Amino acid sequence: MPLPELSNMNWQELHQCAMQCTACPLAPTRTNVVFGCGSEQTELMFIGEGPGADEDAQGIPFVGKAGELLTKMIRAMKYDRSEVYIANIVKCRPPGNRNPSDDEAETCIPILKRQIELVKPKVIVLLGAVPLKYLMGKTGISRLRGNWMEYNGIQVMPTYHPAFLLRNPAAKADVWKDLQKVMAYLGKL
Repeated sequence: MPLPELSNMNWQELHQCAMQCTACPLAPTRTNVVFGCGSEQTELMFIGEGPGADEDAQGIPFVGKAGELLTKMIRAMKYDRSEVYIANIVKCRPPGNRNPSDDEAETCIPILKRQIELVKPKVIVLLGAVPLKYLMGKTGISRLRGNWMEYNGIQVMPTYHPAFLLRNPAAKADVWKDLQKVMAYLGKL
């Protein structure tokens, strides 16, 4: 069943829509819908790819090892995790922790776009190649990370996903440079 019209939905209606969603093949395999978390009115939003096993179990984005690292990154930016909004391209876990398919992402992204409209952040940090592809229509995270982009008047900073940093710790310095650009833009440096 396709998603209903989302453009006039408030937070509660959008959340309810996501919780009841059966629009793609991920719905029957999920334990929980991972809608998003944090401040619904903030200047800073983080977008990842999709829930993993820990997130699916708890219904909260970024709670595993990558989530611990993201929380440290947020603190280093002089924010508390509760002061930013965290969401994903898809709200249900792709089996085997694979990347979402084009159909899955394209089915789910209207919910994320409405979340962005409701949050009204000044900056969105894209975590990895998947949100870069599906929100910005671009590929090449290694080439594009650290470069400002714009989404509907909002400044966007693509950078590496925390899970990538766990496998490639040398890239943490690059991500810190990216986050410092965000901090400077938001007056946090």
